[in-house]
Amino acid sequence: MQDVIFRDLGRMDYRQAWDYQEALLQENVRIKSEWRNREPTIGNAGDRGFGVSQSGDTPPAPATTHFLLFVEHPSVYTLGKSGHEENLLTHPSTLEQQGISLFRANRGGDITFHGPGQIVGYPILDLERFYTDIGKYLRNLEETVILTLAEYGIHGERSPGETGVWIDPTVKGRERKICAIGIRCSRWITMHGFAFNINTDLSHFSQIIPCGIPDKQATSLQNELGREIPLEEVKQKLERNFEIVFDVRLIN
Repeated sequence: MQDVIFRDLGRMDYRQAWDYQEALLQENVRIKSEWRNREPTIGNAGDRGFGVSQSGDTPPAPATTHFLLFVEHPSVYTLGKSGHEENLLTHPSTLEQQGISLFRANRGGDITFHGPGQIVGYPILDLERFYTDIGKYLRNLEETVILTLAEYGIHGERSPGETGVWIDPTVKGRERKICAIGIRCSRWITMHGFAFNINTDLSHFSQIIPCGIPDKQATSLQNELGREIPLEEVKQKLERNFEIVFDVRLIN
């Protein structure tokens, strides 16, 4: 079981949180690069062997550090690196009047909304210490949210060919997305992550085609249950389910 440092950043500007993630990622990339580029050592028989210690043992993997960040952003639309600007249905000047920012991010996926009442999770994980499988990583992020929804009596599901967590994804006209996922991975270090709508103002999704998927709705935990849900309560459930799914221990 590996340790993951957990930090709740509270309310933080999107750009500031992005820079913080990037700094954590780059530090882990630096550690891995130095480990891989280190000078070879001399083995027992006097041979020049890369990564072989005097005792003949292979040195341990680089000491990268895993993180899980929770944050709540002021209202902002973010567009993934492969996203299409036409999925923003209003003019940027209108967003400025509304006090909503717009960023083109270096994550995967299309356009989505972040704002108050939403829990955004940013895992900074070295997948080489777990598994080198991006698909499995995405499914595990989804599973963390699915397990959390189940604790509220909601059946969260995956939609074939579409990343994220959905409710009634196969019921025509009833498909609604409750959690968007978009990540970046460099040297198998992850950043960005999931956006889980808890008490989110869903009207903001009317100004975009969420995730570039037309004719499908966004929803929230509040919308599904008909009552406001304490964010701290959901965070605790997410933390526990993240530990279960990824087989880690969150530490402060």
